[in-house]
Amino acid sequence: DFGQEISAETGLMCLSAAATLRAAQIPGVSDIVPSYTAVALFYSPGTQKEPVTFASLSKEVSRILSGELLPANASSRSIKIPVCYGGVHGPDLSDVAKRTGLTEDEVIAKHSASDTMVFSLGFSPGHPYIGIHDEIFAIPRRDVPRTVVPRGSVAIANRQSTIYPERLPGGWHILGATPLRLFDLSRAQPSLLLPGDKIEFVPIDQREFDRLSAEIDGARA
Repeated sequence: DFGQEISAETGLMCLSAAATLRAAQIPGVSDIVPSYTAVALFYSPGTQKEPVTFASLSKEVSRILSGELLPANASSRSIKIPVCYGGVHGPDLSDVAKRTGLTEDEVIAKHSASDTMVFSLGFSPGHPYIGIHDEIFAIPRRDVPRTVVPRGSVAIANRQSTIYPERLPGGWHILGATPLRLFDLSRAQPSLLLPGDKIEFVPIDQREFDRLSAEIDGARA
């Protein structure tokens, strides 16, 4: 654990620690997953010649993290995410505007105003958790979650954004949608976004959304 509150500083520390632990290639560790405030290590106690215990692993992790950490942004990228806001793609845009006291255009402008960062992936393959937005977007999730959220939906809650990589249930406020595919097993790197990536949401209209969708579907055919 590296903190109790979501912040860019804590998120970068988690990414840095995760990068350092991955580079150490600790025997028995099968996965290392950074989040907003913590890093999880998954390990198999019985797969090594020397048994891996919680105590021995904790000692090794403490030793590694007491040294110099790798930079969190060593492999970070800047990625533009085209978003068609409102209409059929953003059923909650009007409600978010009312909750925040903004116009719909102002919500779009603020959501796309500054770069944000992918803090972690979770819930579903390629499903990013992105932050941190203006404090005006510190709104809770919907009281009643949707049983189905369309693929590509861009949603917001608690100063964070997420993009649904597939049709999934969800309780975040949907502002729009992107034609990009967040997860595709045919790619060398299936997940479009990775922790540490800098994200810029770019407003597009329906015509551009349709054009990009056709282009992406054609490339996959």
